[in-house]
Amino acid sequence: MTKNFKRTTVTSALPYANGPVHIGHLAGVYIPADIYVRYLRLKGEDVLFVGGSDEHGVPITIKARNEGITPQDVVNRYHTMIKKSFEEFGISFDIYSRTSSETHKKTASDFFKTLYDKKEFIEQTSEQYYDEEAKQFLADRYIIGTCPHCGNERAYGDQCEACGTSLSPLDLINPKSTISGSTPVLKETKHWYLPLDKHENWLRKWILEDHKEWKPNVYGQCKSWLDMGLQPRAVTRDLDWGVPVPVEGAEGKVLYVWFDAPIGYISNTIELLPDSWEKWWKDPETRLLHFIGKDNIVFHCIVFPAMLKAEGSFILPDNVPANEFLNLEGDKISTSRNWAVWLHEYLVDFPEKQDILRYVLTANAPETKDNDFTWKDFQARNNNELVAIFGNFVNRALVLTHKYFDGKVPARGEMTDYEKEIVSQISNSKFQIQNLLDNFRFRDAQKEAMNLARIGNKYLADTEPWKLAKNDMARVATIMNISLQITANLSIAFEPFLPFSSARLREMLHLPAFNWADLGSIQFLPEGHRLGEAKLLFEKIEDEAIEAQVLKLQKTKEENAVTSVTSVTPVKENIAFDDFTKLDIRVGTVLDCQKVPKADKLLQFKIDDGLGGRTIVSGIAQYYAPEDLIGKQVCFIANLAPRKLKGIDSEGMILSAEDADGKLVVISPSGTVKPGSEVG
Repeated sequence: MTKNFKRTTVTSALPYANGPVHIGHLAGVYIPADIYVRYLRLKGEDVLFVGGSDEHGVPITIKARNEGITPQDVVNRYHTMIKKSFEEFGISFDIYSRTSSETHKKTASDFFKTLYDKKEFIEQTSEQYYDEEAKQFLADRYIIGTCPHCGNERAYGDQCEACGTSLSPLDLINPKSTISGSTPVLKETKHWYLPLDKHENWLRKWILEDHKEWKPNVYGQCKSWLDMGLQPRAVTRDLDWGVPVPVEGAEGKVLYVWFDAPIGYISNTIELLPDSWEKWWKDPETRLLHFIGKDNIVFHCIVFPAMLKAEGSFILPDNVPANEFLNLEGDKISTSRNWAVWLHEYLVDFPEKQDILRYVLTANAPETKDNDFTWKDFQARNNNELVAIFGNFVNRALVLTHKYFDGKVPARGEMTDYEKEIVSQISNSKFQIQNLLDNFRFRDAQKEAMNLARIGNKYLADTEPWKLAKNDMARVATIMNISLQITANLSIAFEPFLPFSSARLREMLHLPAFNWADLGSIQFLPEGHRLGEAKLLFEKIEDEAIEAQVLKLQKTKEENAVTSVTSVTPVKENIAFDDFTKLDIRVGTVLDCQKVPKADKLLQFKIDDGLGGRTIVSGIAQYYAPEDLIGKQVCFIANLAPRKLKGIDSEGMILSAEDADGKLVVISPSGTVKPGSEVG
């Protein structure tokens, strides 16, 4: 049931301040959020757009330790860089702050204390690794050891990056502290947990029954988590970087970053509006929207709402229009491999061309599935759409008006049936764009806005006013009046998508104050209104500029390949032949393959092993689509002791090799063999 709200609070995922932002961030979260906010503002609605940097957590402490600086130094550097990038690309936050601010520390601390006093947490004591030399508990990433699955001697406490298997520190063989190099010991520690299982029933109704209008990818991921059953989640951890846990006996503990980060939306609002922030977060007549990527769906649809509900005074999100991921030139964007288009670098190579990237990223928005950015498509969309359609129409409309009517809007005479149909199309276009924006379909909404320019181009091509100018200036006046009204409509329709270009167009039109209600009107520019100078809105991008970007990526790929080759793990110590013969390596046929819920990197295989069949879980989900592996023959170790992964008994290990690009490739026989055949 649709409800009318007085105002809207829009948040966008807090980017992690241990690196700059890239086009994947922009396409998945920040452009969609900005489009929607600009649209609401054009409609005159009361809207607040909140953003900020996520500045706590282990990766930041690791980067600081590696660079010999403090965590605050790290986040200061990247917060400044990220904030500037957003400003340069027109992401129109009302506030962009940070989770290391004093306001945030107090807000997050108070939030925790409220839940603590209400007994909304459970306390649990567990054994965790402790570095006696460094005198601190070790986060998973501060522990390395030998992977029990593939033998990689530098596996982390949360994952083996060689075989992709999710791990716990207790799984590692011969664990070592990365801080001191010493062998850690197990030591008891107490932490507080949010019992998500306690909230499961109301979450199930609230999401699965009350919010069936949510995007299928959001609704489906939430249903998967709920169907598997929710478990308590730790809200504190042993670390010295973060918001201190504000209760007695919690010295040396901070709020877990997943708990403290979403509270940043609230604290940033308090920082901006200290006297009126509550109406944006507690008034039932306020609509709350979270714009995020798919990796944050669970946190914003299940965990954060559970936190807000437990606190008791906050509204819950009305919608969470999450997007999928954007790839780059057919490969997954990777910050560690520098496989990305960084926003601060883009503006060096393409100065003042923010709108071109905004346009292309919206046109390729990963709204329902992962999508791909290529430099060739970037060039084609600029040259064939922005230049040849939008820019061409605007330029012709203004240049012809200056030529024939001294730069003033001419009088419009009686319209033909064809022109009345065009006026009808302009009016209808407004409602189509509006409906698409209301339903978070930004890609289609931008396409519909571009159709206005197509209508204008076709109209000029069909009427040919330059030919009529010889003997029928009255008709030319009508044609140019309608063309200019379409141009004015374009400046409004594209404002949410291309704010810089729309501003330049309004300057050329000397356009008075405008709002969304004006869209669809052909009475926008009055007769006699003087236009400004006609300038090109967009310019063609030449092959050389694109080739330079492609070469830059190719160089990155080559550097990664060299790094991969030079960083190959040294050969382990020789073993006796008898040790090798203990391995039972066989060939099996994949009967079925599917992703393991709540584990992005794991695939569950049903293998015909010639012995009655078995289940194997393997960490190669980011390299293969499950359906591509069904029917394929693979080599696997048949005599590994069964191991439970994500609640599934894995009866062996599928063999794979890592290529020069870091991709895992399953090892298969060169020809078809009988399932169960031994490899020796």
